[in-house]
Amino acid sequence: MRENRLRQAWKQGGAIVNGWLAIPTGFSAETMAHQGWDSLTIDMQHGVVDYQAAVNMLTAISTTQTVPVVRVPWLEPGILMKMLDAGAYALICPMVNTREDAERLVAATHYPPMGNRSMGPIRATLYGGADYQPKANETIVVFAMIETRQALDNLDAILSVPGLDAVYIGPADLSLALGCTPQFDDVEPPVAAAIDHILARAKAHGVVAGIHNGTPEAALKRIAKGFQFVTIASDARLMAAGSQQVLAKMRSSAPKPAAGASGTY
Repeated sequence: MRENRLRQAWKQGGAIVNGWLAIPTGFSAETMAHQGWDSLTIDMQHGVVDYQAAVNMLTAISTTQTVPVVRVPWLEPGILMKMLDAGAYALICPMVNTREDAERLVAATHYPPMGNRSMGPIRATLYGGADYQPKANETIVVFAMIETRQALDNLDAILSVPGLDAVYIGPADLSLALGCTPQFDDVEPPVAAAIDHILARAKAHGVVAGIHNGTPEAALKRIAKGFQFVTIASDARLMAAGSQQVLAKMRSSAPKPAAGASGTY
């Protein structure tokens, strides 16, 4: 079976630089993948990506060594199994709030006897290899999102579930849950404390910690703290930021059109 480069990097103590895909097309996913991201996450929870678009995006990512990751819409066995069958090599599941939630997540993403995942890795075999099924349990990576007060209260119970490889922090939702302004990087003190606590407890349980970031600077600081999976920007945000940069330069430097002439500078 194709090696999961997330696991390879983590075993060596390294961190994964992850990009985010919100545009529902194979071409944009392929373009992002060819830039050299360690992994790319297709976001099916928020935004406009549906199942068929996600399959096309997974196929496009497969033209590179970038690891294909999917954030599913919710903790629902059908979509978890379907995205694994489509070739996702890691899944991020939102709103895992209790040990029971984490156990359901692990069960749906692992074949028996470890779980109850149904057999049918249609595209996953094309991507992972003919021996996909017997090696999938030890290869696929499963993230539980920690983003609520309830999850914080149950953190050690969640982290102790066998088969849970990693946790992923959404700072914006965690901020909302703690009564703070939602943001990625310059979070308020209660959120910063919660993030540090999640990281420390994850390390204690031997579970990888990941987090969403708004800037490379914030991501680098969090890697220095011990995070081993950092997301920086989405395709849509990068496109918008690049366009703004070009237009700002043009409109500040280009000659102004003569009075009465057409133009938008």
